[in-house]
Amino acid sequence: QVQLVESGGGSVQAGGSLILSCAASGITVSSYCMGWFRQAPGKEREGVATIDSEGRTRYSDSAKGRFTISEDNAKNTLLLRIDGLKPEDTAMYYCAADRWRMFRGACISNSVDTSPRFRYRGQGTQVTVTS
Repeated sequence: QVQLVESGGGSVQAGGSLILSCAASGITVSSYCMGWFRQAPGKEREGVATIDSEGRTRYSDSAKGRFTISEDNAKNTLLLRIDGLKPEDTAMYYCAADRWRMFRGACISNSVDTSPRFRYRGQGTQVTVTS
């Protein structure tokens, strides 16, 4: 049984940083296209970033420059570092995994946009940014 469990969210002042974690069981994160997406109140789910088995990363335009996705393979964990937090980053952040959105070991080109529809998704961790 596949489980993705997010942690690390919280309430942070604008300009601060957070590191979100996603502990995986039932899969090996280094063998999947792994991603993060978020959902702000009253808005649709939005892909943030993906990482593939070779550590290659993709980011949404809004995430470039402040978000860093990575993996801790020893802990079978996906990470998302967010720097320079802004109030508009307030959202529930979800971890996702999908082995079928890969081509020759790489996440496919639209993986960020489709990450909210990845096969496996966690329950989310809330990030609230106060000004």
